Amino acid sequence: MAEHPAYPVGLRLAGRRVVVIGGGQVAQRRLPALIAAGADIVLVSPSATPSVEAMVDAGELTWEKRRYAEGDLAEAWYVLIATGDPEANARASAEAERHRIWCVRSDSAEEATAWTPATGHSEGVTVAVLTARAEGRDPRHTAAIRDAVVEGLRDGTLVAPHHRTRTPGVSLVGGGPGDPDLITVRGRRLLAEADVVIADRLGPRDLLAELPPHVEVIDAAKIPYGRFMAQEAINNALIEHAKQGKSVVRLKGGDPYVFGRGMEELQALAEAGIPCTVVPGISSSISVPSAAGIPVTHRGVAHEFTVVSGHVAPDDERSLVDWAALARLTGTLVILMGVDKIGRIAETLVANGKSPDTPVALIQEGTTAAQRRVDATLATVAETVLTREVKPPAVIVIGEVVKVGPGTHA
Repeated sequence: MAEHPAYPVGLRLAGRRVVVIGGGQVAQRRLPALIAAGADIVLVSPSATPSVEAMVDAGELTWEKRRYAEGDLAEAWYVLIATGDPEANARASAEAERHRIWCVRSDSAEEATAWTPATGHSEGVTVAVLTARAEGRDPRHTAAIRDAVVEGLRDGTLVAPHHRTRTPGVSLVGGGPGDPDLITVRGRRLLAEADVVIADRLGPRDLLAELPPHVEVIDAAKIPYGRFMAQEAINNALIEHAKQGKSVVRLKGGDPYVFGRGMEELQALAEAGIPCTVVPGISSSISVPSAAGIPVTHRGVAHEFTVVSGHVAPDDERSLVDWAALARLTGTLVILMGVDKIGRIAETLVANGKSPDTPVALIQEGTTAAQRRVDATLATVAETVLTREVKPPAVIVIGEVVKVGPGTHA
């Protein structure tokens, strides 16, 4: 007779007794989901992995530090058997069967009364993939299906546009340093749900080509300013589209709050009563040096790194940077938006005590196909920028970490 497929169901275990027998790697993988479900967990095992012990120390479960004994499953709603002792597993499984307790066995799917599916989560949805029959079960296959479904839900590719649940208001999304693969999963999903995208020049432009035809894409640099300042005009555009009931994404390069003026936009939206979600992004200040082979910190070389905006020269009265203090630091200095001011910056650092031989790296178009790295020193960087025609956007790294990698670049 053909084997019947398993019947899928979701167990609501909050406040209900769950017994886990065995404290090894299987328990370590399964316990977090049981904890998240709010189960009243009792672990029965003479030993446990350090990670499981940390869960016990945090008060997330109770540990009976001994081997399984008859009666341990009393009042349980669900049991996970995961020991290396076949005899103990069989006895515990038999007790579960007698008391009609659903039982998962890590050592024998055929003798279990329940199976654990490969699960994943995306914005309130749980995806569970379960093999239909015990014979020929391939956990890698079910996990791969799970991953594909979850990824599709997260980036919006599995949901038809007219069925999408639109996010009301505005989302300030950090798009990362330029490579479209470096945007966060949440940022990519919100892009897929958007009606309007107002994009910065430094945002991951390749992602815009993936948007459906109905999505209105607005280049922030081309918004008519009229009597408004550029930022004020962008704020007004965000508010105007959101008040029309549209889902608006403000796609910014890097992170919205790292020299991205994200807080100004958030404040304007709050004043207008527009709900706003902020999605952090990978800042170019650390990701671009990393992509060029430069660690911003390194043991024995740099125990600190400082990120500075270089859009205002050191001798400009608008500058808020204490360049003299920066010159005294021994760690790494990362300068954003400073290509055209780097000569004056280098002079100021040297004048305040920084060695003119301090290594400098300039990484142009970091993380993109056009990335290039040019090396110099504080003494030579101004001339190097001119002769090598280094153009924005470029991240500038100053410090001994520039020499840590496998090699410098001319």
